[in-house]
Amino acid sequence: MVARNPARERLSKGELSLGIGLRLARTVDIASAMATCGFDWLFIDLEHGTMTLDTATQISLAALTAGISPLVRVPAQQYSLATRALDGGAFGIVMPHVDTAEEANAIIEHLKYPPLGHRSIAGPMGQFGFGVVPTEEAARVINAEALVVIMLETPQAIANADAIAAVKGVDVLLVGTNDLMMEMGLPGQFAHAEVVQAYENVIAACRKHGKWPGMGGVYAEDLLAKYIAMGMRMIIAGSDLGLLMAGANERAKFLRGQLP
Repeated sequence: MVARNPARERLSKGELSLGIGLRLARTVDIASAMATCGFDWLFIDLEHGTMTLDTATQISLAALTAGISPLVRVPAQQYSLATRALDGGAFGIVMPHVDTAEEANAIIEHLKYPPLGHRSIAGPMGQFGFGVVPTEEAARVINAEALVVIMLETPQAIANADAIAAVKGVDVLLVGTNDLMMEMGLPGQFAHAEVVQAYENVIAACRKHGKWPGMGGVYAEDLLAKYIAMGMRMIIAGSDLGLLMAGANERAKFLRGQLP
């Protein structure tokens, strides 16, 4: 079985790579359901919330079979958790709160196999259906396919976007818009000129160094359209809770309006 990463495939074709955040989901059926809905990757969040690594691993393995990429966000600099998530079947790691190129280099050191980094190799991998693959080939393929997504969430990170994008092994610079706005003293101001400028800086850095720009936290359709037109390509489209709440609210309003 050859490992393939649908999220990376979309990006490599110049298309949008769409992710869905998992906040409520705790069962493996979410993988097939979200693949059917047209998403390319699951944003399995171990930074916020109570999901365990065991649950994240089970969802990751189901996602591989369903044809949707499992990406796991771990707490900042929690490298042992990140490598265990990768060993368990994740096809990428989202690392939050990265401010400097030095921090990005440390992430690559921990998450990539030699010669890019120094990650320890485990046994048979879920990304290959647990088939027997020569160690050298397995390391090469996983190094090439697994996404390393760096989250930029402070003005310092935005200022260092060019240097971070230059780090070999980094694939995506993803703007954590809500935390960035909080750090900028602009909470909730998604269309503010300084936020737009931050997006422009990240997009320019990614274009210069052949990386992909991404965004999370923006869900208003007009702003999604605006930032995608600017060049954003890896998009967190929402969360299971957010979409459930939106759909449930609309249905309740419709039904309440049916009585004369």
